[in-house]
Amino acid sequence: MLDEFKTIATTSEGYYTEKRSKFLAFAHPVSTVEEVKDIVAQYRKKYYDARHVCYAYMLGADRQEFRANDDGEPSSTAGKPILGQINSNELTDILIVVVRYYGGVNLGTSGLIVAYREAAADAISHATIETRQVEEIVRYSFAYPQMNDVMRVVKDMQPRIISQTYDNTCEVVLSIRKSEADQLRNRLNNLL
Repeated sequence: MLDEFKTIATTSEGYYTEKRSKFLAFAHPVSTVEEVKDIVAQYRKKYYDARHVCYAYMLGADRQEFRANDDGEPSSTAGKPILGQINSNELTDILIVVVRYYGGVNLGTSGLIVAYREAAADAISHATIETRQVEEIVRYSFAYPQMNDVMRVVKDMQPRIISQTYDNTCEVVLSIRKSEADQLRNRLNNLL
């Protein structure tokens, strides 16, 4: 079961120039399409005088949600090479935006593909790549006398405690690596 993924820790920047055209690349950690739209809109506003603001993103640990946008460049010459860099580095929860300032000389389709790919690669090379775990939430309610047994399981399996309530009925909300969630549930349920 896939329960970890690679992403970037913080925003990073890259740069590429070819025949006086400048390609400014920005890599962002993201987790939702809304975040992607907000960030792209900010770049369109900030670099309003740029010829193109192209981007690609990949979301989710299963890497199934993605999009590439050429923003007026010839089809598949901008977004696809950016997405290719995301894929070749096996990253997810990432957005890469490449802003192009036209230098007066046409690069041709192969030149554009190389330029966008290299700009995206430079942004990734300046990023701190980290491996994160896919976690699952486990809720467990129990009677107060079971406290020691429950805490023993928690100590053994080391889940992250999100919240705990101790009253007539106690409840713990735990977050644990997805591959270990069923084992944690079974051990807690076997306490009954």
